[in-house]
Amino acid sequence: MSGIKQRRIASLFAGVGGIDLGFNDLAEYEVVYANEFDKNARKTYELNFNLEVDERDIRDVKESEIPDIDVLLAGFPCQAFSVAGYRKGFEDERGDLFFETLRIIIAKQPEVVFLENVKNMVTHDEGNTFKVIRQGLEQNGYYLKWAVLNAKDYANVPQNRERIYIVAFRSKEAFEQFYFPDPVPLTAQLNQFISFKDPVNEKYYYTAEKNPSFYDELETKIRSQKTIYQWRRKYVRENMSGVVPTLTANMGTGGHNVPLILSDQGIRKLTPRETFNIQGFPKSFMLPTDMADGPLYKQAGNSVVVPVIRTIAKRITEALNNTIKNERVLDPNKSILTFTRMFGSNIGESYAVSNCDTEEKLEVLLKKSMRPLLNEEQYKRVIREREWNEFYMLN
Repeated sequence: MSGIKQRRIASLFAGVGGIDLGFNDLAEYEVVYANEFDKNARKTYELNFNLEVDERDIRDVKESEIPDIDVLLAGFPCQAFSVAGYRKGFEDERGDLFFETLRIIIAKQPEVVFLENVKNMVTHDEGNTFKVIRQGLEQNGYYLKWAVLNAKDYANVPQNRERIYIVAFRSKEAFEQFYFPDPVPLTAQLNQFISFKDPVNEKYYYTAEKNPSFYDELETKIRSQKTIYQWRRKYVRENMSGVVPTLTANMGTGGHNVPLILSDQGIRKLTPRETFNIQGFPKSFMLPTDMADGPLYKQAGNSVVVPVIRTIAKRITEALNNTIKNERVLDPNKSILTFTRMFGSNIGESYAVSNCDTEEKLEVLLKKSMRPLLNEEQYKRVIREREWNEFYMLN
């Protein structure tokens, strides 16, 4: 198949639309449905997209209420899988939001599913969390590739932000043609995203009068405009790599993750606009003028680095435009043999091979492939070792 096809997108847990923006920048896509529970994020989204956002909890959304789509995007809440969220995984009630995502995927059968989450998802709970996610997609006919990419290495954006990106295709041909982008040199400078020279609102500055308990420590340690600092409650941390540390949802609220700079006017924290800049949002992206800083910092910290998304979206488009749509139907009530290839814990691919309802069929498939069939304990060992491996599992 050749030529350009307009593909319809549904965006779940859309936030302010960072993932949507990366796809929407390409002429091939149109976002036709977005869901976001947070009222402040919805306000920012609707300011920038010509779309009314569904405000309901995703658990209350019926599959029939979502239009037919070609692509599903979901940056489902990552706190349940992150270090900051104590790594509770599916034990955290937010963990079940993946199953809500899967419910909609099964009903709408999009050509592509694009998921974004925290980098440690693959190894969380000895690999069980990610295995459940993989199997949910594999058993419904999807072929997966995933990679952990750092914004500073793949987007020419000076932020140390590692995230896992999962791309799932219904077409094996598209899956085989898709590859994640190659790294690019980091040539962008901090001053392209952050204003060290121009004054900003005085509320962003630290002074001896406003911060008497620790300002002396800031003044002693914050000495350069070539890097970013953080106040870690009791000490100043200099980011020695010269890039912005990973932006978080709680930055700017008085916590220890506030990024600080030495401007010409004094020591200050980044403004909300600067945090959106360092996430790669264009200058044309509007922030509500009547919204407090706290929600804006949270929105930026919860979002994505847009140029990373855009680059992956281009690769997805190329794979789709050069393949013929083909799909499989697997019987979820029968055993399914899945194949996984992992290049350490940061890069991999997997898919369901076929139903295996007899031991004879399983034996034939395994003998032909010459790859091992792992049990749960062997799989956990593979995850712990974080090395290259190829294996089968029976679900």
